[in-house]
Amino acid sequence: MQQALTHRSHSSVHNERLEFLGDSILNCVVASILYDRYLEIDEGDLSRLRANLVKQQSLFEIAQKLELSQFLRLGEGELKSGGFRRPSILADTLEALLGAIYLDSGFNAARDVIRSFYIPILDSVDPQTLGKDAKTLLQEFLQSKKISLPQYNVIATHGAAHSQEFEIECLVPKLGIQVFGRGGSRRAGEQAAAKLALEVAEEALKKAPAAARKSKPRAAQLKLAGIATVQDQPAPSAKAANK
Repeated sequence: MQQALTHRSHSSVHNERLEFLGDSILNCVVASILYDRYLEIDEGDLSRLRANLVKQQSLFEIAQKLELSQFLRLGEGELKSGGFRRPSILADTLEALLGAIYLDSGFNAARDVIRSFYIPILDSVDPQTLGKDAKTLLQEFLQSKKISLPQYNVIATHGAAHSQEFEIECLVPKLGIQVFGRGGSRRAGEQAAAKLALEVAEEALKKAPAAARKSKPRAAQLKLAGIATVQDQPAPSAKAANK
């Protein structure tokens, strides 16, 4: 297990071979989960779903939840440059751990660990959106509401040249949305900003109908409640008026 946590910058006995093994096991188990779970989905869409689940960003997010950065064994230079935060290193380490579990405890143990990562994810998402990134989902959502596409701007870059972090602004002017995301590349920063913008946009448009109802004139609200307003009452006849 110690070898699985050891980056090549730390020692000649490192985790790259375990990473190779873990990557193969991960793909096999995730493919099996999808095959059993989605009986109506064809091969092309299953491949798309699997690719999304085992991509670097997905593994990085799992590694963050496990707090793997606390246990990495990095060389001094890699440590100083912030390697313990780098998505590629954390994703590779997660795969190496899966390879180590397989060697230590067998395939079933590795399968159970992988299932514990992915079943909760699959339970909480729509398979139709699983293979789409945040920018695509935001664009499709805005287009469905006839709202102009978002704007992305680089606000700042942080860190040394070899380990930069990009701060990206995402704007949706019609909804008054301005959010920020960060990532190890411009694309990753845009994805982070788009994910947040989508959450804000969905929430804003959920509230909009309720706000519209509250802002109706009092007469309109009374009509909706089935109460006639003064304007709705029939005009009194001349005979009644003379009484």
